[in-house]
Amino acid sequence: MTGDADLAALGSVLGERARARMLLALGDGRALAAGVLASEAGVAASTASEHLGRLVDAGLLTVVPQGRHRYYRLAGPQVAELIETLARVAPAAPVRSLRDGTRAHALRTARTCYDHLAGRLGVALMQALIAGGAIVGGDGLHRVDGDGQDRLSAPGRDLDYRLAPHGARLLETLGIERADRLPLRYCIDWTEQAHHLSGPLGRALADRLLELGWLRRADRGRAVHVTDAGAAGLQREFGLPRG
Repeated sequence: MTGDADLAALGSVLGERARARMLLALGDGRALAAGVLASEAGVAASTASEHLGRLVDAGLLTVVPQGRHRYYRLAGPQVAELIETLARVAPAAPVRSLRDGTRAHALRTARTCYDHLAGRLGVALMQALIAGGAIVGGDGLHRVDGDGQDRLSAPGRDLDYRLAPHGARLLETLGIERADRLPLRYCIDWTEQAHHLSGPLGRALADRLLELGWLRRADRGRAVHVTDAGAAGLQREFGLPRG
């Protein structure tokens, strides 16, 4: 027999700043080596190993040994959802350097939410698909005082978005095969408080934009950057403004 969820136990794991930094670094769904995570958290390798062990034991991370290295990744999309939700209610970290400010701005501009696009870019793509009739079933806006049950910074459930035939053709011209057969989901973006595309279709779109070279991942963290080719392509295919 089990009791209520032990939030205090989870809180003790998340309450250490180095472990929190590791989780944020892994928020884009990639697997990273222990040494990279130690650098991201600003701790020694031996200390990082202890923190990573705690995160694995708590069910937040999984680990895959490869040769001499051990690679860590989030245990699943539910952990990414937890990170996004906590990021919505957590106070902003103080910006103490130009580097901190640049990274914070980049996260809000465009980032990955586990395996799909978020931030201003993710929301702008969703809005463009809705405005062009590629996606139907909603307007992309989050209404806090509405009658639905959608929560801030979580996968949405109130609206039944669907990919229109025109949208399937558009995405297939970009190289996303059988787009009409991929389930479409949406999330409420924690920085923009509007909807962005998620689910298998959102993952396929993010993967394809990276494959095309329209986006490139930041060296560290979840931020992604629009390339010059991407700015032109996003304007041409989706009508997004450049710059």
